[in-house]
Amino acid sequence: MTPIKGEPVYYSHRLSPEFKELLIIPISDCHYGNPLFSQEHFFRTLDMIRDTPNAYTVLNGDLAESTLKTSKGDVYKQVGTPQDQRDWLIEKLYPIKEKILGMTTGNHENRIYETAGIDISKDIAQDLSVPYRAEGLILKISFGNGNRWTKDRPYTYFLYQTHGYGGARTKSAKAVKVERMATWIHADVYLMSHDHIVSVAPDIYLMPDPRVRPEKDKDGNKTGFMVGTVTAHRKMLIKTNAYLKFGGYAEMKGFPPVDLETPIIKLAGIGKPRIRVEV
Repeated sequence: MTPIKGEPVYYSHRLSPEFKELLIIPISDCHYGNPLFSQEHFFRTLDMIRDTPNAYTVLNGDLAESTLKTSKGDVYKQVGTPQDQRDWLIEKLYPIKEKILGMTTGNHENRIYETAGIDISKDIAQDLSVPYRAEGLILKISFGNGNRWTKDRPYTYFLYQTHGYGGARTKSAKAVKVERMATWIHADVYLMSHDHIVSVAPDIYLMPDPRVRPEKDKDGNKTGFMVGTVTAHRKMLIKTNAYLKFGGYAEMKGFPPVDLETPIIKLAGIGKPRIRVEV
């Protein structure tokens, strides 16, 4: 059935069967154009993605500062125009475009869309030839082989990403947004950005295994009932970092310094499926 335009779909990637582990290194909240943008940390992330064969990324909004005269931020200190920022991001991301699995937009880029109907995030995605959905994106990621002891059967994970929304002051109030989001979409990894903090929380829910077997009584006779198991499904709830040093608007409004190091998501492609996150 053809989906209605705008409703969620998922994009599927089949990566190398040789990978024993896959690294997802998300990029979000660069705010390129803000004078406090940490180019050093951004380039370090790009270098790691480029130089690590099993490392990939997703882009999750607010890549460009996109300050307008009518928006928050200092339009007079902004580096370049929003178009200049878009072009710079395309240039720097182009060498890793084969490793970008998907992209969403952020509230900063959305300022331009609301003002002029121009989506610079879509421009970036099209120039890099990566899947794009502004509101949020579901990715099916497969790699490795031998899953469930079956030759050539890959390990498969679902990832859901969306930029995020609203304001919050405490880490718990920021983290609860991704926890709330994880109640209405099925995935193994949930990524939310926007709040400029890094937080990682594993969660577990019980999931019926569709495989069943006949139930037998104590004498070994079939009862007519079928029995299936219930397994624990692990999901990781992740808030991502920003690439802004302390000062400016954040300092004036009482926001704390942010972690400039991005979380690294590790997906297993051998043995039992598992997910780990490191910073």
